[in-house]
Amino acid sequence: MKSGQNKKRENFVIGLDCSTTSTKAIAVDRKGKIIAHAREAIPLFSPKPNYYEQDPDDWWTSVQKVLRKITRQIDPEKISALAVSNQRETFVPLDKNGNGLRPAIIWLDERCKDEVESFSKRIGKNKIHRITGKPADYAPVVYRLAWMKKHEPELFKNIGMICDVHTYVVWKLTNAFKTSWASADPLGMFDLKNKKWSPEILSALAIKENQLPEAFRPGTILGKVSTEASKLTGLSTNTLIIAGGGDGQAAGTGANVLTTERAYLNIGTAIVAGVYGKQYRTNKAFRTMRSCSESGYYYESSLRAGTFAIDWFIKNILKIDPLKQPDIYKQLEQEAQKVSAGSDGLLFLPYLCGAMNPYWDINARGAFVGLSSFHNRGHMYRSILEGIAFEQLFAIEAVKKSIGTKIKDFIVIGGGASNNLWRHIFADITGKNICIPENTEASGLGAAIAAAVGACWYRTFKDAAHEMTGINKIIKPEKQNHKKYKQLFMIYKKIYPNLKKLGMH
Repeated sequence: MKSGQNKKRENFVIGLDCSTTSTKAIAVDRKGKIIAHAREAIPLFSPKPNYYEQDPDDWWTSVQKVLRKITRQIDPEKISALAVSNQRETFVPLDKNGNGLRPAIIWLDERCKDEVESFSKRIGKNKIHRITGKPADYAPVVYRLAWMKKHEPELFKNIGMICDVHTYVVWKLTNAFKTSWASADPLGMFDLKNKKWSPEILSALAIKENQLPEAFRPGTILGKVSTEASKLTGLSTNTLIIAGGGDGQAAGTGANVLTTERAYLNIGTAIVAGVYGKQYRTNKAFRTMRSCSESGYYYESSLRAGTFAIDWFIKNILKIDPLKQPDIYKQLEQEAQKVSAGSDGLLFLPYLCGAMNPYWDINARGAFVGLSSFHNRGHMYRSILEGIAFEQLFAIEAVKKSIGTKIKDFIVIGGGASNNLWRHIFADITGKNICIPENTEASGLGAAIAAAVGACWYRTFKDAAHEMTGINKIIKPEKQNHKKYKQLFMIYKKIYPNLKKLGMH
């Protein structure tokens, strides 16, 4: 962030990040400095194995709570605008009166696996990829709607509005069903090139366009805070509500990844990386996502088992409850630091939740390869960190081959970015600079940047990101480790294809 502050108008904007586990709000000034912040947890329910749901009322309750906390810290009349970043591939169907027909089905949910094949074949796998930018996979909402149509037909018939999280929150704040192109996009029904709902996909689902929110360019004014929402949140009715975007794309904006030489690397429950480009492209090496800016796209790679793999190892293999023993993470990091690069020949394939790019194999399995009697839990933990970093190198090389972009820097964000050992492993394996931003709340900051553009603080998203973001630290790759990892990477790339030949996928 750049130093100095606008003395004439001490107004602020809010970035409201409605993620999977919590709602977070940050109020920032024109230089991106956080003036106030708040957080509220959101419950998550799993009624059956691999079924994951939330109550949308909990989204709204958490939004009210964080905004009341913010408006107690700063004068509500000084809040110029608010924009939302949201957990993606999550939806709730409402009836014609605005009541929830069922709990929200969130992005972690796997119930629609059978529908992926049947529905994508109905339209054509290549065609649906070309229209939406998404290869056939159970992440997009379109397949969950196909599941709902088959298994909950009476509820499906009564759908009045299909809400992504952005739409739901904006509706509660303004009384209007409106969303952003960058939030409509992950639903898998949006024609990305033409910026409209796809008639062909809607027809295949028997859904009409008036059952979906109106979608707008990020940075567009969607309305003002309603009188009712003002009473519940403490916001002024003069505060503008601006189109934001999905949390992945918003994180890219908040990391100032609006040029082709940078990529964002979000180390969270899943690992998501994005490379910016101006042209609409599709390739099995990535998912194409609409950027949270006035133009452009992210060519995004994704691995479902990021920090999820670490938690799986601790809970399922070590049989340790991290809530009771929170020091286990630091202990494992210290043990792994004593292990040399390459984990003494132990490799980990991180496909615990299937494989996305470039294989798009929902039945893929993970594996430890090269396990020996002298390996201990420090080796296994380090090999998990290395395996995820190898997968990231694999993904970024595929993107580079497809679009010809050479990445120099990764801007690392997300909870896993605080793991210093892992940051160095990412640098050493990828051979790229790992940059730690000043503000690690990248999704919230990306939404705040959208709000700043909507409030006319800056002419473009690039101008706003330049002024409101900054780099705190750069980790450079260590040459000897990189050389060693390059040799191991040649082996790593062969693990999945060989396991698949053996029928273990």
